[in-house]
Amino acid sequence: MTTLKDITAIDAPRIDLGVPKGARVIVAMSGGVDSSVTAALAKLAGYDVVGVTLQLYDHGVAIQKKGACCAGQDIQDARRVAEAMGFPHYVLDYENRFSEAVMEDFADTYLAGATPIPCVRCNERVKFKDLLETARDLGGAAMATGHYIRRVEGPNGPELRRAHDASKDQSYFLFSTTKEQLDYLRFPLGDLPKSETRRIASELGLVVADKPDSQDICFVPEGKYATVVERLRPGAAEPGEIVHLDGTVLARHQGVIHYTVGQRRGLGVAAGDPLYVVRLDPAKRQVIVGPREALMVSRIRLKDVTWLGDGEGETAARAGTEVAVKVRSTRPPAPARLVWEDGWAVELATPEEGVAPGQACVFYSPDAANDRVLGGGWIAATRPAA
Repeated sequence: MTTLKDITAIDAPRIDLGVPKGARVIVAMSGGVDSSVTAALAKLAGYDVVGVTLQLYDHGVAIQKKGACCAGQDIQDARRVAEAMGFPHYVLDYENRFSEAVMEDFADTYLAGATPIPCVRCNERVKFKDLLETARDLGGAAMATGHYIRRVEGPNGPELRRAHDASKDQSYFLFSTTKEQLDYLRFPLGDLPKSETRRIASELGLVVADKPDSQDICFVPEGKYATVVERLRPGAAEPGEIVHLDGTVLARHQGVIHYTVGQRRGLGVAAGDPLYVVRLDPAKRQVIVGPREALMVSRIRLKDVTWLGDGEGETAARAGTEVAVKVRSTRPPAPARLVWEDGWAVELATPEEGVAPGQACVFYSPDAANDRVLGGGWIAATRPAA
């Protein structure tokens, strides 16, 4: 691939990253179309772009898995984009950090009977922590990523807002971004639909223009979570009992890691009425099941909360501030209020089902658009609806 002949003729937005033209901008490049277009837009806007790709796990494993990121072919794709656009590109070996901060946590969370979100942990503990520090060391005035979310300057500093393209909005996975990190981060794709991102990549002639989006979790082949946990923690999946809420033992299972709260299919239990996983008890090696109504939750206790709203978070919680919350990435924000109950909690206006410990509860502004991201926390425990 050759460098573009005349970048001024390209039909693409000239972005303003809020730093002086010619300033160095570090772009986190995963090898996909989104981060590639982010780097290209920064270059077109006249910034001194440096692309950085993290090698997060073993090349041999990665090359065998399609739709991954930050390894194998994806590193090569990021390098080719940098060469085509004429900016330097570096690959940093973060394999050990990723293993410790993300993969080990993934295994431990499953073994504790909770349902992890490793993509959030990766943003929180690797990309927006270690990589951000590296970006500063490289002299970057800002770090840009290909996430679909918006950073807006508000009266009290930068605010995090949902993406223009609701189908690609990644705010649920970025709730733990701190105010300090938000000062330094930029998200140029937040105002673009995905179709426009691909059009720009095509017009630029980038090799990744038609590259499929990554699927599943990057280090989990074919979505087989239990297989990864058993590899990381050999022998940890111990058999136990599937128990009804009324105490009746219904069947045996081969390990709680094979189950998640809200699961209906694959229980291996013959019953007249549909049964769902209501909770997991790893200490007793029990999978507790019951009717769908037993999944309904009215209050959620949280830990490790990040507050991105105005003022102090604890003050907002003690005041019972109204918010909207998402308890799963695929659900729309729902009305709720913050509660201080020896720590953070959320009271749902309408009970929801399938709220799983280990997942995130993300706060949004209570306006009609639920546009602003106010933070969020990790679900530690739930209280059933009355």
